[in-house]
Amino acid sequence: QVQLVESGGGLVQAGGSLRLSCAASGNIFSIGTMGWYRQPPGKQRELVAVILSGGSTNYLNSVKGRFTISRDNAKNTVYLQMNSLKPEDTAVYYCKVQGARSWDGGYLRDSWGQGTQVTVSS
Repeated sequence: QVQLVESGGGLVQAGGSLRLSCAASGNIFSIGTMGWYRQPPGKQRELVAVILSGGSTNYLNSVKGRFTISRDNAKNTVYLQMNSLKPEDTAVYYCKVQGARSWDGGYLRDSWGQGTQVTVSS
């Protein structure tokens, strides 16, 4: 199916920035929606940002104006640029692929990345 490898997490002070990357591989012809989710400690997983195949985006209200999602279709990679980070952004961040099609015309199952820890200190 689709394998996702995330990178870019780490420890940063409040007000700092991080850039997360998620590279998809496998029998991929195209990808529909790519997104980022996060799970703060003791909380449910929540959608942070999504980007559709045509480039339209949606964001969690609390990250609007601070985070930017983008994709490079040639590399099957999605990015999350996180600026002005706050302690409440601390979470494990997961990327997700939906609507991927294989080279033989089928649809591939939705896939999750392994998660990357983002910790924002005050």
